[in-house]
Formats: sequence, C-alpha cells, structure tokens
Amino acid sequence: MVITIKSMENGYTKVHRLDKAKQDFLLPYLENGMIVLIGATTSNPYHAINPAIRSRCQIFELKPLAPEEVKQALIYALQDDERGYGKEKVDISDEALLHFSQGSNGDVRSSLNALELAILSTDKDENGMIHIDVETAEECLQKKSLVADKDGDGHYDVLSAFQKSIRGSDVDAALHYLGRLIEAGDLPSISRRLIVIAYEDIGLANPQSGARTLAAIETAERIGFPEARIPLANAVIELCLSPKSNSAILAIEAALADIQKGIVGEVPDHLKDAHYKGAKELGRGIDYLYPHDYENGWVPQQYLPNKLKNKKYYQPKKTGKFEQALATVYEKLTRSRK
Repeated sequence: MVITIKSMENGYTKVHRLDKAKQDFLLPYLENGMIVLIGATTSNPYHAINPAIRSRCQIFELKPLAPEEVKQALIYALQDDERGYGKEKVDISDEALLHFSQGSNGDVRSSLNALELAILSTDKDENGMIHIDVETAEECLQKKSLVADKDGDGHYDVLSAFQKSIRGSDVDAALHYLGRLIEAGDLPSISRRLIVIAYEDIGLANPQSGARTLAAIETAERIGFPEARIPLANAVIELCLSPKSNSAILAIEAALADIQKGIVGEVPDHLKDAHYKGAKELGRGIDYLYPHDYENGWVPQQYLPNKLKNKKYYQPKKTGKFEQALATVYEKLTRSRK
C-alpha cells in the first residue's frame, strides 16, 4: 500500500499538517512495511516531522530551479499543443521571458501561472497574435518576495545570513539580506536580530552601537515602511563596519556552563546578607571591606566562592578602543589581587 501526501490542490494535505497523533498512527504501519509513505512539505522536516517518522524515511531536499530551467519550462508550455498554448500565436519578448524566468525565484508554478495570465489577459492583434512585453510580464508576475513566508525555513536562512554577513563585516551582503527582509515586511524580525547583533557580535568593542541601533529601530517602527528602510540601513552599515567583540557572550556562557555542571560553591561569609538580627552571630558580613572607604574605590578581597576563586570568565578582546580600556583596568585589577 502506498500513501501519497501531496499539495492541497490535488485533494491531499502536506505532510507537516498531520499532527503528532496522526503521525504516530502511521508509525507501526511504516515499521512493518505495510505502507510506503511519499510525502512533501515546505517546512523543514527536522522541525515539522516526528523523529520516529524521519528515521524510517529517506529525505530529499528539493532546490529552487535555476532561471534557465524555468525558462525551458516556459518554452515547453508555449510549444505544447495539449497542455500548453502551442495552438495560440504568442510573440513574447526576450526581456519578458527573462523576467518570468528570474522573477519567480525558482518557483516554476508561479512563472507558468504568470505566463498563462499574460496570454489570457492580452488582446490579440488583427492577425490573432498575442504580444507579451516586459511590462505585461511585470504586471502578471507582480512582485514576489524572496522571504514572504515568515514561518518558512527560507526565512530563517535569510535571517541567519543577515547576522553572519554583519558579523563578517560585509556591508553589501548585509544590505542585500536586509532588503529581502524589508521586502517581506518583517520589521519585528529585523529589529530583534539587529539588537541581538549589537550586543552579541559588536558588544564591548563599540558599546554605543547598542543604543544607536535601538534608536534606529524605534525610528523605523514610528515611521513605518517604506521610510523605515533608511534608519535600518544606517544601523546595518554601522554594525558592519564597527569593531567586533563577542567577549561578553563568551564570558556569560562560560559562567553558565560551570553553574549548569554544578560548579557553584558557597557564597563567602563576608558577602552574605547581614541585614537581619542574629547575622553577626552567624558570622555574616563581618569581614566585608567596603570599597568606597579605600583609595580609588577598590580594595582586594575575595568575591567568588572558594571553589571558583581563581576562575576567569571574561577574556577581553582588543578590537575596539573602549574594550582596550576595559582590558587595561581588568588586567591591573587581576595583578593587584595577586
């Protein structure tokens, strides 16, 4: 028995629309070979399909067609007498054919639908000829966003490429991916990703970038598209060309890693809360040294638990002047503690 799960227009449903219970129902029949499942999904199967189903299936990723392949399909449609428009007299310009081929971003169905619309909506001349120029092609194909499916796998690929391009200081690539996200109208995803980038990838190398990025985002939200593209572009260019430092995220990740492994230790007695009756009898806060009572507002004393007293989580990077200054202070304090 073969179960075929295809697209909605064929009377079936996409496999990712089967909930967990339905997928679990299929499992024993897949296991004993009673059925063969042939499914299609526009979602990432590693997100949308149960692991048990995936492990029993062979997964093939279908790539978008190249423009030349789409163009070939369009030519077949124009020449086919039975399934296409071979019986019609159609004169299509090279520019229009190129637009149909490239403008659908590898979606041949979109190109064929646009070609059909162009043929059916264009009046014939006195000789019965249908002329399709690039203006007609643009009207019929309309504007198709590369990332319009905000829940789709491709959308997150663009967001990932967006952040990695900024991290890699490639202004042109970052602006390209920003443009794709703008075309999708996804200001919330752009805003969230830019703020993350400002603190994760730029960080202490240019700490002012965080505040300026937030200001650009608030401006974009207030004025909306299409003008919002201007402050967003300003932010992206600054983040791309800023010095980079991930020392802050590495530091907190290192601290969290120890905590998650159970490496914590007890808070030293002199740091414990002493604002209650009986605290002194328990030895809480007795030997605490108040830094403001000392020159330069600093005095050497232990803050980390004994178990971690020699740990160093922060490893400064010297890619920006601000963090260079922080590194100098940090190294001086480290030497003084010794």
